Amino acid sequence: MVEQKASSSAAELLFRGEHLNLMRRRGWEYAEHRTATESVMIVALTAQGGIVLVEEFRPSVDAPVISLPAGLSGDEGPERPEEAARRELQEETGYAAPSLERMGRGPGSAGASSEMVTFFLAADARRVAEQAPADRGLLRVHVVGLERLPEWTREQEASGALVDPKIWAGLYLARARGAGSVRKSGDPTPRP
Repeated sequence: MVEQKASSSAAELLFRGEHLNLMRRRGWEYAEHRTATESVMIVALTAQGGIVLVEEFRPSVDAPVISLPAGLSGDEGPERPEEAARRELQEETGYAAPSLERMGRGPGSAGASSEMVTFFLAADARRVAEQAPADRGLLRVHVVGLERLPEWTREQEASGALVDPKIWAGLYLARARGAGSVRKSGDPTPRP
């Protein structure tokens, strides 16, 4: 059991960037978003048994990264996480779902950032529009069959892309709710 308890000790600002601040609390340095209250990640599952993923070059790791559709909540003004999830899913991918279910919340990278991540399930996602103009050319959308996902991600890694492990965490949360299952025969059986 961890002995140290959370406290409300003040954080010291070390550097103010355009999007992030570098902070120090209790001798530990970490990044903090300047305007966003948290981030959202969306496990978007199609009725045909696919998962919607995005690929984006990330300068911080100098490589393309395959991840769940995601974005910031509150960076453009007051916004509930569910509203941000709905907006980000459509902007990044052109997909939407009849409803979103909050699945869980926790730190995205507690050793390096104060960012909290909320996962949402978007069952029966379908393409309803084009990507937002700001995302076209920057994000590549992939819809991958759940039965092929492990093999597909290995292929992407072999070609030089990095695969965000939060894909697997999001799928675990979705499957715990009965969504995103694959039949033993290999036929996907997504359940809302």
